[in-house]
Amino acid sequence: MIRIGILGDIGSGKSFVAKSFGYPVFNADQVVSEIYDKNKKIYLKLNKALPNYINSYPIDKKQITNAILSNKRNLKKIIKIVHIEVRKKMHSFLRKNRKKDIIILDIPHLLENKINKKKDILVFVDAKNKTIQKKLKKRKNFNTKLFKKFNKIQLSLDYKKRKSQFVIKNNFTKKSIKKDINNILDKIL
Repeated sequence: MIRIGILGDIGSGKSFVAKSFGYPVFNADQVVSEIYDKNKKIYLKLNKALPNYINSYPIDKKQITNAILSNKRNLKKIIKIVHIEVRKKMHSFLRKNRKKDIIILDIPHLLENKINKKKDILVFVDAKNKTIQKKLKKRKNFNTKLFKKFNKIQLSLDYKKRKSQFVIKNNFTKKSIKKDINNILDKIL
């Protein structure tokens, strides 16, 4: 099985690129949303760790945002609780898809959390900052302060780009992305 890790800035189009490969995708952001919506055990752990912020189930993302913005230690508490469950879901995904030729890992902090393996193929999604900012501002519940907090805990984009074997210039058109993906697949298969 070939594992392809998708790297890039917040809002650069990583999830769109990941889906465009046409192989099974582990989308960590989607898993986190499902955990907040459907995992009562995680809710109880978060409620115990942050009772002033996390106090209704299913967990409203505004509660998470308020907890993170009020105290930087809260983000670490949330990560510690939620990431264990995300890793379990990822291992389950890997077992389920172990016979697939390729799987895609769409995990925002893939390198930061040391989830990648040495043999993984890393693809950096590069997009213009101006375009990213426009797209982010259109997102429902986009929060600039939260965006800055998450940017502080991630490795530099230059480092991620250097670590990647491939770079996809995302101009947000399906045709050019598909062309870049086909070039990557031709080289790795």
